[in-house]
Amino acid sequence: MSRVLENKVVIITGAGRGIGRAFALRFAGEGARLLLPDISLERAQRVVEEIKNKGGEAAAIETDISSENSVREMAGEVIRLYGRVDVLLNNAALYYGVDRKPWDAWAVGEWERMFSINVTGTWLCCKAIAPLMIKEGGGKIINIASDVIKVPSAQFLLPYACSKAAVVTLTQNLARALGPSGINVNAIGPGFTASEASLLREGSDEAFKANIEGQCIKRREEPEDLAGTAVFLASSDSDFITGQFIAVNGGMVMV
Repeated sequence: MSRVLENKVVIITGAGRGIGRAFALRFAGEGARLLLPDISLERAQRVVEEIKNKGGEAAAIETDISSENSVREMAGEVIRLYGRVDVLLNNAALYYGVDRKPWDAWAVGEWERMFSINVTGTWLCCKAIAPLMIKEGGGKIINIASDVIKVPSAQFLLPYACSKAAVVTLTQNLARALGPSGINVNAIGPGFTASEASLLREGSDEAFKANIEGQCIKRREEPEDLAGTAVFLASSDSDFITGQFIAVNGGMVMV
């Protein structure tokens, strides 16, 4: 069976757990060579060991995507290790530990931290990696947004929802800016997914019941449900797709 990402060099940010880990394991299984930047080097190294134990190739680096210097070090490391980069999957974001509350109950610092990581951090990664792709004649950038931007409950996660809406706008504008250089830029919108962050925050399966009732597909969304779409957008099968937001949520939100 052919592996659709054989020898592709892929950066997956925030791959130390949850959805990012699912992306890393699937991409490695498809033959990609990975650099896994994460705010926790220990978590990223554990995923690297998982991949290596299955015969894959991966390396970890501690990276704070909200720091331009840290992101520059990430870009230097991918060149040192692999000499190029074909795919950037911007998965790292702030979500765990964010409590639901009314729109006017948020502190300014909470807004600033959310945007610093989710929006500025994603932009910094694109800014550092896109020039490397341009030198190679093209590449793929995949940004992880969220379907929360389309659901009523967004009012209780307002800074998070607004930051993810900004990621969609960033995606569309980068698609126009980078398309002439052969770079495709797309976004994936996960639904309410049973990632480690969600399970730690929400607790048992009870928290997912209401969401499942609103879905067309009547089961809990798992991190692995997102991996196939990401692989498709990273592969040559999506070469004529750019600037798109693809919701992967069992039909909870249709865009």
